[in-house]
Amino acid sequence: MKFGPVPLQAAAGLILGHNIAGLDGRRALRKGRALSALDLAQLTALGRSTVYVAEMAADDVAEDAAARRVAAAVAGSNLRCSGAASGRVNLAASVRGVLRVDAGRLLQVNALPGITVATLANHSPVQARQLAATVKIVPFAVPDALVRACEEAAAAQPLLWLDAIPARRAAIILSGSAPASARIIADFEPALRGRLEALGASVTGVHFVALEDEGGEAALAAMLRQQLDAGCDIILLAGETAIMDRADIAPRAVERAGGSIACFGVPVDPGNLLMLAYVGSVPVLGAPGCARSRKANIVDWVLPRLLAGDRITQAELAALGHGGLLEEIPERPAPRIQLEEPR
Repeated sequence: MKFGPVPLQAAAGLILGHNIAGLDGRRALRKGRALSALDLAQLTALGRSTVYVAEMAADDVAEDAAARRVAAAVAGSNLRCSGAASGRVNLAASVRGVLRVDAGRLLQVNALPGITVATLANHSPVQARQLAATVKIVPFAVPDALVRACEEAAAAQPLLWLDAIPARRAAIILSGSAPASARIIADFEPALRGRLEALGASVTGVHFVALEDEGGEAALAAMLRQQLDAGCDIILLAGETAIMDRADIAPRAVERAGGSIACFGVPVDPGNLLMLAYVGSVPVLGAPGCARSRKANIVDWVLPRLLAGDRITQAELAALGHGGLLEEIPERPAPRIQLEEPR
């Protein structure tokens, strides 16, 4: 495609490169239109002798057609393509789910001149009808070879797809000092229940286990087994005090209930003191204190994936450190800002 100034008498049928304002300052002609004889007469009346235009080559694909082809190539299951306008096609979720992005092949596509695909981050939770990605063709047309290169990059498998989150049964188990049970439930239940229900999970119950002495470990293990036997698909643990060690009460209770600890401690703040465990295929998420807040924290990063059926590994959690410094939460008892700078 050629782009540049041409005399008005040579511009018929070519694509207008810029918006043109009339004498009243309002837009008279919109960029991207094929110039007609009437348009050229209007430009002459405005005192123009030349105009910037785009001229398509024989093998070029117009922006809207190119955007439709690219979107169709990159979009996988549960993503719906919008119509095309100004070289753009949006991809929206058709169901609630977790967006998957093949970042390597996405980079391949975005390295092609004039073709751009912007997405939400890999593993982002997406609600039905929410925008998950957008395709934009930058110039007014791109060579067919570039569009075909994009289609070939996505031939074996789409670059983007959405794994639906099925209906899940979730239990919330809270713990701490018996006299503080009402406060602990009031602190944690609204935020945890809200997160689960926003992702389509049903909360089967909110339970409290008093951790006054060593008997609390056995009681917590028994409560875990009770919820597993009741058919829960995921269990969230939280309490008056966050899990402080790999050998703390909650990890020991999980192992006592027949589970194993996948990870304790993650490079995401707020959320460093997260525990992830499994009893068979059922994830047990030990939420840190930041889970009482509705602001984004580590729970928002891992919970959608667990509900979608991912078995998250320690290596995946360790990789979250890049970008893992999140906005502070007001509920925190010791905000980061209070730390003194070294002298």
